[in-house]
Order: sequence, then C-alpha cells, then structure tokens
Amino acid sequence: MTRKLTAVTEQEGSMFVSLCIELDIASQGATEEEALSNLNEAVGLLIEEASDEEIQSRLQEGAQVASLEVEFA
Repeated sequence: MTRKLTAVTEQEGSMFVSLCIELDIASQGATEEEALSNLNEAVGLLIEEASDEEIQSRLQEGAQVASLEVEFA
C-alpha cells in the first residue's frame, strides 16, 4: 500500500531538517534534498521495524499544511 505523507523542511544553521508531520519523525542533511532523502529512509525503517500498534499510535491522520498571515508590530 502506498500512502502520501507530509514533509516540512527548514534550514537550521548550516543544516536542513525535515519533519514528517504525520509520524513525528525528523532527519537532517547538508542540503534540502539530503534531508528529505534521509527522512524517507527513516520513515521506511520505521515502517519495516515497528509494530502496527506503534505506527498507528504515532500516525496523525489528516495533517494539513496551511499558510498563516499575521501582522508583526
């Protein structure tokens, strides 16, 4: 079964950090592409090694990404 998950990547200092929102797993890399690749690997390892119960307990269904517009003083 294939499932689409959400990844958010941001630069922290000289590194990039990627987070899978639905599974609360993060990884990092020297580039955005490397961080995403490492995250993909980490998610794959979780799915291979974790029990169905652990995956279901971590899985946050229906995660959404939205932009917010706020005013700063």
